[in-house]
Amino acid sequence: MAKRRTRREFIEATTAAFAVMNAAPALAEAPSSGQPIAVRQTHSTKRYAEGTPLEWGPASAPAPQTIVLDTSRTYQEILGFGAAFTDAACYVISRLAADAREQVLKDLFHPASLNLSVCRTCMGSSDYSLEAYSYDEGDPDPEMHRFTIERDRSWILPTLRQARQINSSLFLLASPWSPPGWMKSNGSMLGGSLRKHWFSAYAGYFVKFLQSYAAEGVTIDAVTSQNEVDTDQDGRMPACLLGQEYEIEFIARHLGPAIVKNQLHTRIWILDHNYNLWGRAICTLDEPEVRRYVDGVAWHGYAGNPSAMTRVHAAHPDKHAYWTEGGPDFTDPRYGTDWAKWSETYTGILRNQARCIIGWNLALDEKGKPNIGPFTCGGLVTIHSGTHQITYSGQYFAFAHYSRTVRRGARRFHSEGASNGVSHVGFLNPDGSAALILTNPGAETRVRLDLADMMTEITLPADSISTLTWS
Repeated sequence: MAKRRTRREFIEATTAAFAVMNAAPALAEAPSSGQPIAVRQTHSTKRYAEGTPLEWGPASAPAPQTIVLDTSRTYQEILGFGAAFTDAACYVISRLAADAREQVLKDLFHPASLNLSVCRTCMGSSDYSLEAYSYDEGDPDPEMHRFTIERDRSWILPTLRQARQINSSLFLLASPWSPPGWMKSNGSMLGGSLRKHWFSAYAGYFVKFLQSYAAEGVTIDAVTSQNEVDTDQDGRMPACLLGQEYEIEFIARHLGPAIVKNQLHTRIWILDHNYNLWGRAICTLDEPEVRRYVDGVAWHGYAGNPSAMTRVHAAHPDKHAYWTEGGPDFTDPRYGTDWAKWSETYTGILRNQARCIIGWNLALDEKGKPNIGPFTCGGLVTIHSGTHQITYSGQYFAFAHYSRTVRRGARRFHSEGASNGVSHVGFLNPDGSAALILTNPGAETRVRLDLADMMTEITLPADSISTLTWS
């Protein structure tokens, strides 16, 4: 293995990378006076509703509380937004009548609706499953003679196929919560750790999964080596510890070569865990054999700060950041109205190099079921168990302001300045249009926006999200 960096070497490399990163030419011309700006807002009783249009006009003297936009400075390219097709989510969606199921999937995935385009699925069961299961149960089977995805044919694969029919550009990530129990130190999918002896067999398990799903018409675009590498959840749910040295060896000597050998064009993302493991991510990517196969880092936001993604990007600017898990709590009184909280979260993620945001369960029932784990997660949408009524979370409405206006291939552009706690993030789409998302978690306020020698002003309602778009 290659020599790891000293702390001094890391600091020097990080400082140098910050100094030069992410300067790119503008993708759109500066606006002219009178050019219209469309406005969409969520607040109070409004949900992604049309607001009063604005216009760009000549800038006056500098003013306090101004947000300055600079479309000549661009950053990461956006892949998209979405949530997770867990076993539980696919199950509750499958319980709907055919026409209702079609409608909810269109609401979520159609390019003219929410336009979710980057989603996650599970290799075997997660904690949000009806039961714990893998694709190879029983005694050790290193040759995978017993491997089968038969259980996924009931509702997971049909739901994935239907979603991709609605949005043909849907990008799918697959993550394992646990290898089969026979590969682990405790002999169970619940907690424990992967035994090194089974690395080669586990790489074969990944290959069989990718090939089997492809044969069912569901191509998987990326995998992570393990969901949440640094916890076994105290044995309460499907989970697996995968130490840093184990993850390095598994990817460099087994998983990466197996994917290449079998001509599978599947990306590998490491970590799939919290911001506070940024040091581990850097040191893992320091290994040349890992860098050869790995496209980037998958991040969760349950611990630490999103600036960790920028630290890793500075050390390894050729590797990408992807945000892959986070969702609401169904017991939260503001489950359906916390859109500003989620939009602030998304702004912080996107201002720190992430190329996508993937929420947790697409759908659950009103009690956060089905699940076999210890958590109280809610769905992006709730499908009520008795009536099959569909209600929407605050996270859903926050997503609308991003997924409906920020297209795949967009680049984040520079914005700076503070105005009464308003957060901001802007994007240039491949067609040259621009989108700016403003989140105001506080009382009503008025902000000024400066772009080149133009300006405009907007009143932001209390507890609101506003998306501005212009050509």
